[in-house]
Amino acid sequence: MQKFFNVIAVTSGVLSLTVVGAGLTVYLNKDKIVNEIQEKALEAVTGSLDNVLGDSLPIPESTGGVIPELPKSMF
Repeated sequence: MQKFFNVIAVTSGVLSLTVVGAGLTVYLNKDKIVNEIQEKALEAVTGSLDNVLGDSLPIPESTGGVIPELPKSMF
């Protein structure tokens, strides 16, 4: 009976260390994990926009000035 309890105790310890190790790994790599998920989400969204929009919304090669010019004279 004692051997049975020893096996359960060792198994419990190994399981606990595994959970703590996995949590620590996720905590230390959380920035990398978040960035990878963001990149995949952006790729999915931009990929689907290309299919939906097609050529209906052309992307200009150049744009105008930052501040529009006012008319020289109203009269």
